[in-house]
Amino acid sequence: MAKRRIYILVKTYPTISKEYSELVCTAGMLEDGSWVRLYPVPFRLLNDEQKYRKFTWVEVDIERNYRDFRPESFRPAIDSLQVISHSSKVNWQERNSIIFKKEPVYTNLGKVINEAKSPAHTSLATFKPTKVIDLIAEEVSREWDQGKLKELEAQSRQMQFFKTEKDLVEEFRTVRKVPYKFSYKFEDDVGKISTLMIVDWEIGMLYFNCLQLTNNDEEKAIDKVKEKYLGFAKNKDLYFFLGTTHLWHNRKSQNPFIIIGVYPPPFMSDQKQIMLSDLPIIGTDENN
Repeated sequence: MAKRRIYILVKTYPTISKEYSELVCTAGMLEDGSWVRLYPVPFRLLNDEQKYRKFTWVEVDIERNYRDFRPESFRPAIDSLQVISHSSKVNWQERNSIIFKKEPVYTNLGKVINEAKSPAHTSLATFKPTKVIDLIAEEVSREWDQGKLKELEAQSRQMQFFKTEKDLVEEFRTVRKVPYKFSYKFEDDVGKISTLMIVDWEIGMLYFNCLQLTNNDEEKAIDKVKEKYLGFAKNKDLYFFLGTTHLWHNRKSQNPFIIIGVYPPPFMSDQKQIMLSDLPIIGTDENN
C-alpha cells in the first residue's frame, strides 16, 4: 500500500451491497491531477473525524483493487484515512486549478464512451454538456431491497459490521432511501441527446431538505430540486463528473456512465479562462 493525498470531488448517495454493507463511492484527484476511485468505503462506519466532505484533501493508504479492472479503482485502508484540510470558504479558482490540472474535459459523450470500451478502460471523466434540456424525476422503490439485506447478513457477520437482519434494518432506517431517480437530459457537442442518472450525495439530501420545507409535499419538493439543478445549467459553468458502473462498463452498445457528481462553478472572467486555455478539450475534433 502507498499513502496518497486525494482531493475529494465525488461522494455518492449511500447504497447497500451484498458484500460490503452500506457503501459510498468516492472519487477525486491525486496531487498530480489524475483521477482515482476509492471503493469500498462504509462511510457511516467511519469515525467522526474521518468523515470527509467534498473539496477536502484526505490522506489514506491505498492499493490497486485488482478485483476491479477499471484502472482508477483503488482499495483504501479505512483505518489510515485522515482528513487533512477543509476550508469553510468557497474558492472556485483553487478548485478549478486542481480539477483542471491534468485530465481532459470531454464535450462529446461518444468519445468518452469509446474510451471506456477501449483498452484504456477510462471510467472517470469530466464532461461539459453543450445544453441541458431538463431534469427528470422518476419514482423508484421507497424501501431498501429486503433480499439484499438478508444476503448481507451472512457477509456482514464475517466483516463484523452488523450481526443480524434486525440490526441491518435498524441501521438503514437512518439512511433514508430516496424514492426518486433524478437524471439530467442534455445535448453534447454534436447535438446527441442523452439522459444520465445523478447519484451524488447532494441531490439526495437536497430532495429530503426540500421535502421538509414543503411539509412533505413530494411534488413541490421535486419542483425545488429541478429549480436548483436547472439553475446550475442556466446560471453556472456546469460540468458533470462521470463514472462507469462495474456491471455495465464492458457491455456492448451500452453507455456505462452515470453522473456521480455535479460541478457548477461561476462563469470565469476572460482572464481566468485564458489561464485554463491549455486544458485538453475532447470533442468532435480530435485535435480540438
